[in-house]
Amino acid sequence: MSRITISPVTRIEGHAQVRIHLDEQGNVENAHFNVVELRGFEKFLIGSAVEEAPRITPRICGICPTSHHIASAKACDQIYGVEPPETARRLRELMMVGQYVHSHSLHFFMLAAPDFLIGHDVPAAERNVLGLVKKAPEIAKSAIEIRKFGQRLTEAIGGKPIHPSTAIPGGVSHPLTEEKRQELLAMAKNVQKIASQGWETARTILDGTDLDFGSVRTAFMGMSDNKAFSFSNGPVSILGEDGNLAATYSGEGYLDHIEEYSEDWSYLKFARLKSGSYYRVGPLARLNIVDRMGTDAADAALREYRSAFGNVVQTTLAYNIARYVEFLAASEKAVEYLSNPDITKTETRTPVGQVQQHRGIGIIEAPRGTLIHDYTVDDRGFIQKCNLIVATCQNNYAMDRGVEDVARRVVRNGTLADDAANKIEMVVRAYDPCISCATHAIGRMPIALELVEKTQFYSLKKEDSRIGSY
Repeated sequence: MSRITISPVTRIEGHAQVRIHLDEQGNVENAHFNVVELRGFEKFLIGSAVEEAPRITPRICGICPTSHHIASAKACDQIYGVEPPETARRLRELMMVGQYVHSHSLHFFMLAAPDFLIGHDVPAAERNVLGLVKKAPEIAKSAIEIRKFGQRLTEAIGGKPIHPSTAIPGGVSHPLTEEKRQELLAMAKNVQKIASQGWETARTILDGTDLDFGSVRTAFMGMSDNKAFSFSNGPVSILGEDGNLAATYSGEGYLDHIEEYSEDWSYLKFARLKSGSYYRVGPLARLNIVDRMGTDAADAALREYRSAFGNVVQTTLAYNIARYVEFLAASEKAVEYLSNPDITKTETRTPVGQVQQHRGIGIIEAPRGTLIHDYTVDDRGFIQKCNLIVATCQNNYAMDRGVEDVARRVVRNGTLADDAANKIEMVVRAYDPCISCATHAIGRMPIALELVEKTQFYSLKKEDSRIGSY
């Protein structure tokens, strides 16, 4: 049996590949989304003081560090039995807004847009962010301006634009100044204007696209606050494939519904419902669950989105438009929060004392989907057990099955054209996977050693030949 490998999958965070196995007739036998990274944060957090976790876990990833920062802080709040003051809760929410603005704009404009605004069948050398700059310089310029605001907002509240450190047990470590609030508000209003104008382009990117490829039917999971879009408040809902509410949970309740497992073709964990159903998280799931976004432009965009795709959407490529609806909501929320002078109040932390309970579970909605941090500590607050369930692990099954669906459609006589390979990548890209966040293996990991002839590495001297796997 021969094999076609797409390596690496481009325009995603981290390193992954797709392996397509062919039968003797050159038809697809099977195909898998394959990840061989390992980070191991769940193991080396053991023995750390739990109050250090909000500073350690953001290092998992440079794209979505704020999500880990806030989820970790929420778990610590529970362990120390404290409730952050209202100002601290708002600052944490505003930090999450910055994460959404930065992450969603990065993916939509720089990773996904080249496929739709330039063309999925354009040569790869042109189908990238540099090609976007040439074809649509104003869009590229706007994307940079939006991301700049997201980073500035994170820096002002979190202390640093990447790997924030101010969310601590009981709240945040310092307030937002009035001067900084005014500066950020001016930037936020400009970003909101850009986001609203950009919807005219975003709403049409799938026009004329085959929406069926990469299809997979699943249940959905996401958080909402009284059926409104939420970054970190409210219970998590599970919808069945038919769109009906199957269950809700919070805190330790996630163990009643989710189970993790592994497959031998990837180091990346999988997750499914204990009922046996598979599910997806992230923008597509959240928009299936909520009734409203909670802001004017995003609510109008949600209505348009549903008129095009329906109330319960299974279409994988619709993730790209759903993501933009959330970006609109985040840009409006930024203006809303920063317009209120109360956010500069100085009461930002409830003091903590001894450990009050030995387990804390922080659940938020990261840009890519539901994120769970689960810590068990001893009497002194040192971590004894840690489990992180991230969005990409929960979407892993759907990505894997979507890859095979497209492979069966585009592989012809044992060959895969460049534009057809990009169709497979587009399915993975729709989920905006974060491989760094997701590489937390369970079970025994297979290790393959490969003997490589030194002649394959022409720049190496004779004595520099190595045994390794590349």
